[in-house]
Amino acid sequence: MAQLSTALAALSADLGELLAGLEPEEIPLTEVTDIWAAFAELERLGAAGKILMARRVHDSRQWSREGFAKPEDFFADRGGTSTGRARSDLETSRRLRDLEDTTEALRRGRLSAEQAEAISDAASVNPAAEADLIDEAKQESFKNLKDECGRKKAQADPNPEATRNRIHRHRRARTWTDSEGAWNISGRGTVDQGTQFHHAWDQLVDERFEAARRAGAREAREAYAFDALIDLARRALETPDAPPPGQPLDENDTQPAASSAGSTPKRTNPKHLALIRVDLEALIRGRVAGDELCEITGLGPLPVRVVRHLLGDSIIKLIITKGVDVANVTHLGRGVSTAQQMALLWTDPMCRVQGCHRTKLENDHREDWARTRHTRLDETDPCCGHHHDLKTYKGWAFVEGTGRRPMVPPGDSRHPTQRAQAPPGAAQISPSGTSSHSGGRAPGARHQRIST
Repeated sequence: MAQLSTALAALSADLGELLAGLEPEEIPLTEVTDIWAAFAELERLGAAGKILMARRVHDSRQWSREGFAKPEDFFADRGGTSTGRARSDLETSRRLRDLEDTTEALRRGRLSAEQAEAISDAASVNPAAEADLIDEAKQESFKNLKDECGRKKAQADPNPEATRNRIHRHRRARTWTDSEGAWNISGRGTVDQGTQFHHAWDQLVDERFEAARRAGAREAREAYAFDALIDLARRALETPDAPPPGQPLDENDTQPAASSAGSTPKRTNPKHLALIRVDLEALIRGRVAGDELCEITGLGPLPVRVVRHLLGDSIIKLIITKGVDVANVTHLGRGVSTAQQMALLWTDPMCRVQGCHRTKLENDHREDWARTRHTRLDETDPCCGHHHDLKTYKGWAFVEGTGRRPMVPPGDSRHPTQRAQAPPGAAQISPSGTSSHSGGRAPGARHQRIST
């Protein structure tokens, strides 16, 4: 293996020499994207090598001989990264020992370090899901991949109640000041408790965002999110009915436990506003089986018992798989009906554009409502504001088909206008898959914004 070490050293030297002469401003703009992509590929391959070797470096005990208390401290020091990142890479390396397909995909540069971490974490618990998750990584965003990994992992969980209780027991929140002097915060807990936080937090973020927009100010939404976080703490101190600081949560409940004096917390407004996706059989049975779902959209799986509890204390949009069949219902209004909206969210609560994970959506009619005078699910594509603007103002369009699929610019060969101009005998796109307008916003067009 000395040859491998020598070959890697030579590659590193060549790359170093190349970088020494790299002057980004001198490279023509027509070439910069390809060069960046080549560096990205090198980065993926380099990260793959680091992950594959991590477990062997651990076994060598070289980190101990050099005075490091833990192997992740050694990796972080040598790699110039955080101990958390180094720890994750080491755990991924260990899991990959038993996951041949994921290892091969990582070797060939088809998976990034983060993708390999998520897939190996789920596949180590649910090995049957490995191939599906690798395929998912090829076409979906990292956020969507992580969500699917969570679902596959939950499907193989023999005792989701015990899992939730374990997460609750190890719940944590910590703050620290970094080297620049900035305050940071991190937390971890159960999904159902997280939705309580998100309901209050998102409202304040929207309030600040709208106020800034009216005032003509422009900042990143993350900035308003931080301000809203501080508002939450400030308002809690100003609210007379707020529960005492530090009041514990019952491990088997989502509500604050009774105080030592025996009093029960005062119930005020509902604490949750969430979209729960659950199979009817699972809700009746009390647990999920097979491919059944029980999750809070955008956050992840949770035990059926928790859903049953939330139903009594929450504003819930409950979607079940055996409810009103609205798949082929024609609604004469411009906007989708409530039942249709629920069906759309059940089918896919995210932007219909493949690879996009945004959940603040606008329902777009493939055929202009001003012409059809009706709304059908099979003629509706929910998409985020960004992709909706591309379609409305820039002429982008979905490729032929239904469900999650790519959206392409006018010059792409898959664009409906290109398909329509194809030679005789070539596949033609159906009218229901075309964009209803490609220039300015069409008169009477309906763009209903929704969020989960």
